Amino acid sequence: MNSRPNGRLFWGAAIAVVALDVISKQLAMDHLRPEHVPHQIIGNVVRFTLAFNQGAAFSMSVGNHSRYFFGALAIVALVILYRLFRATKSGDTLRTLALGLAWGGAAGNLIDRFRSSAGVVDFIDIGVGDVRFWTFNVADSAVTVGALLLAWVLWREDRRALAVAAAEAAARDATRPTEAASS
Repeated sequence: MNSRPNGRLFWGAAIAVVALDVISKQLAMDHLRPEHVPHQIIGNVVRFTLAFNQGAAFSMSVGNHSRYFFGALAIVALVILYRLFRATKSGDTLRTLALGLAWGGAAGNLIDRFRSSAGVVDFIDIGVGDVRFWTFNVADSAVTVGALLLAWVLWREDRRALAVAAAEAAARDATRPTEAASS
């Protein structure tokens, strides 16, 4: 069902995310030591702070087996995202881009899980003063943007389907004889 343009966009987005993620994480490990020491980028609002996350989003953990558990979940997510991509209609650019971003982000963090038992490299630290968001990375950003974009695309598809169903129902009602006319 999918076409070459969809493939180029999906794999282009996925590979770009993986490449940016791997390179940025390597730079973070090379230049942001020691861990947990903030390096101001834009004042105290945006900082780079090296951290390793053995769990998943928001530091969720299942103990000593987090690496394998969340690695397995990432593989399942990659398969599901790829199947959704394969089912995407030719030319559905936003859906394809959303799936490519999410796939690339999931793959980027999966690479970290295989590469080191230390965990996924996080380094982007945003907040004001002591009120900080969770430290994250390029892959996390791509998954988030991809998921939000996909949710928006699916919401639009649902609205379109509801509008079509309503129009069809109205057309059926308009062509159906009324009770007054049939008596």
